[in-house]
Amino acid sequence: MENSLFEPLIKEGLTTLKIRYDWKTDKARLYAAKEWDEKQNWASYNKEFDTESLLTDNHRYLNQTEVRNIFLKYNLESYLDEVINLLRKGRHIGMDCFYYKNKDIRFMSNMHNSICGLNNRSQAVRSGGIRRHELEEEELEVIVDGLNLARAMSHKNVAADIPYGGSKITVQSKPVDLADMNEIGFLAYALDRTRSFTGPDMGYPPELADVMKANFTLNITGGPKGPMGPTGTPTAYGVYLALKQAAKFKFGTDILTDKKIAVQGLGALGFPLVEHLLKEKAIITVCDSDVKRIRELKEKYPDAEIAVVDPKEIYYVDADVFSPAAIGGIITEERIPKMKFAIILGGANNQLKASSKEEEYRLARILHKRGILYQCDWWHNIAGVLAGWEEYTNQQQANLKNILPKIEHICIEKTWENLNKAERLSITPTECAYQTVEEKLYK
Repeated sequence: MENSLFEPLIKEGLTTLKIRYDWKTDKARLYAAKEWDEKQNWASYNKEFDTESLLTDNHRYLNQTEVRNIFLKYNLESYLDEVINLLRKGRHIGMDCFYYKNKDIRFMSNMHNSICGLNNRSQAVRSGGIRRHELEEEELEVIVDGLNLARAMSHKNVAADIPYGGSKITVQSKPVDLADMNEIGFLAYALDRTRSFTGPDMGYPPELADVMKANFTLNITGGPKGPMGPTGTPTAYGVYLALKQAAKFKFGTDILTDKKIAVQGLGALGFPLVEHLLKEKAIITVCDSDVKRIRELKEKYPDAEIAVVDPKEIYYVDADVFSPAAIGGIITEERIPKMKFAIILGGANNQLKASSKEEEYRLARILHKRGILYQCDWWHNIAGVLAGWEEYTNQQQANLKNILPKIEHICIEKTWENLNKAERLSITPTECAYQTVEEKLYK
């Protein structure tokens, strides 16, 4: 890995790097440390030690100047400044990086905003999922992904009206071993250090939440054994409701029968979304890199009209609606001119290829000029975070019924309101959604 925030930590025997940024003053602060030994037994986390414990006699703490000097020493100062500039562009508050040498686990908490979580009487002041990336992936791309997702989570939490700021955890490591209590214990420790609650995202199985919760921390939700189950199911329901409002706005009816709808991805979100659409007898086109998911869908609905295309072709199929339900950053300036959809509305996070609000606005306006109705995903894919909030707050007493009215209110009424308000103001729905939440988010 050529450019990496972790490279100076590895070479200097350090474990921790913290970057803080104040967008009001445009000042950045750096801190690095050695806070534990290589032999640390993470399986004993919250049994023999906790986040406040002193874990090494060979501690080392580096101030702002010293941190800059080690990045300069390894010719990485310009890379560090590039990362800080990403924080600046997105008005993020910072990043926490923790390194587990024995397993080569590179844990990054990308923190966007905490305003809504202050004084919420919870250990966690921010929320956002935990996503795994391969070690071979370019770290800067992982950071961009994490920061974009954290920024979206801040806005999503305001839209969902829950008392938490936004964050996203990205981890570069080998696939998780759920039987390895050292690995799970380290992830739990690092999570608790960030004062966030999370849920398994891409790259981690939902079972991670059950194992971590049973052994180490309550700051994770969304496991199969939990009272709410995986969050993809309620999220799909909310996206389906919002999609119907978009259809009503664009076509004059929310009935989706015979509408051609392309769904990208058949994972925890895409599969149940397709099921909702099939009940309305929509004409479905799907793609997924996992052929088993396509086979499962076809076997479950043998009489349904379902076309399958290569994942690279899903952007250009002839359809009324495109509903991304997998990776983000897929709506690019190069792809937009070749898209034939009337509506783009899905549950995938950060669908626009952008790393700032201004870049999102520009792409949203290009879509608008093409006659494509698009609404930023964080406005309507809120059911998952609502489910996580319900479980985090009420633990085993949590119940999906408690949040269904809120899901329906936000995804139906607030989506309809946003689309119509944007038209009245002659702006895109994305701009309208941002304007609605940012007064509260940035005060």
